[in-house]
Amino acid sequence: MPSIAFQTLGCKLNQYETESLAAQFSQAGYTISPFGSKVDVSVINTCTVTNKADRKSRNLISRALKEQPDEGLVVVTGCFANSAKETLEKDGRTFVVENDYKAHIFELVEAHRRGEVLLPYQLTPNVFGFTPQEQVFHTRGTIKIQDGCNNFCTFCIIPHVRGRGTSRPLPAILDEARTMVQQGYKELVLTGVNMSRYAWEGQRFSELLEALLTLEVSGGKDFRVRISSLEPDQLDEKMFVLMDHRRMTPHLHLCLQSGSERILLAMRRQYTYGEFAHIAEKLRQKNPLFNLTTDIILGFPGETEIDLDQTLAAVEDLRFGHVHSFPYSRRKGTRADRLENQIPDQEKSRRSALLQEATDRSKRNYRSQLVGTVQELLVEKVWNENGRAYLRGLGDYYVPIRVAAPPERRPGDLWNQVFSVRVTEIDEGQDPDLVGKIV
Repeated sequence: MPSIAFQTLGCKLNQYETESLAAQFSQAGYTISPFGSKVDVSVINTCTVTNKADRKSRNLISRALKEQPDEGLVVVTGCFANSAKETLEKDGRTFVVENDYKAHIFELVEAHRRGEVLLPYQLTPNVFGFTPQEQVFHTRGTIKIQDGCNNFCTFCIIPHVRGRGTSRPLPAILDEARTMVQQGYKELVLTGVNMSRYAWEGQRFSELLEALLTLEVSGGKDFRVRISSLEPDQLDEKMFVLMDHRRMTPHLHLCLQSGSERILLAMRRQYTYGEFAHIAEKLRQKNPLFNLTTDIILGFPGETEIDLDQTLAAVEDLRFGHVHSFPYSRRKGTRADRLENQIPDQEKSRRSALLQEATDRSKRNYRSQLVGTVQELLVEKVWNENGRAYLRGLGDYYVPIRVAAPPERRPGDLWNQVFSVRVTEIDEGQDPDLVGKIV
């Protein structure tokens, strides 16, 4: 049997696409092996959102080429493949597949293994041509609903490598959701580049979400819904109503990027800090424990100490459960790359360290509030320690929970199961798990 390995960098959209490809290869009889082992095919789904992501992408490509047998194939796809296509193709050792043709990777690899010459541009571009996932890597199933972006924020390269915004037809989304629930998924995660701008035949994101939350699946199988990263500029009143639905998890990852109104304007974001804070207030009025997580960029060109202080204050005021923070990274072709007053890397690092301190405090404070709650734990990991089985997974609030397994159950039967758990304490450490007991 041919063997294949996958490695993914970047966003949940990339993760979805990789898992869909892995399911397709698995169904065709390929053995899925750990990345870095000697395999017939290595697929690297890259990211280019920052210079660090570029470096990681290059390192993974070099590693795969070093480990690969002479007759093996290294497929490079994703956003770095788009932005560095000419350089990668000049190298001549990798098979470069741009995002528009990523869904055809199985077809391209099969042709290559048969000795046929089939190139991506000979096929029809299709950013939604991915097959429904199987549970190859995760218990949570991701559904791609949208791709591309029209916002052109001044710091962002994504519209250049993912293209303009396009939305997937609603019937196809619902069909995939049914299939995945019937396959055994108990949590569905919606993903896209700019999902809040979803638009298909008059249906907006809130209509899509409502259709999914009310979806009937044969056999009465139930599921919960989670939304991955979302822009805050298009949320309507229906969205806030849908947050109360029993299938909706009380968590949103809303991208803030800065707590400074001045910097948000320079970034060409589509909202103000005041509008973002109003959204957070409405969500917490519905549920004081609602988990709001976010992205923040430090060291944007022209950012002053006052701007930094406003961002640090925003982390405290909005009580984020988690902040994905990173220093501003210059990207050729973006407006911010041409701005004056670029911040030195050393100063970006200093500011990032201050933000990390603030976000660590905010995360621990938020998670401490969850002690005493009863949540539904979806088991993603099972392991043995000192003769006892333990379970770990995500609760309703998108926070990891760890519990001892019920002694009467076989550990092999516990993966992808749901248990009601009472949270009893919070671990020590920078990224603390919740600890609980099954009720």
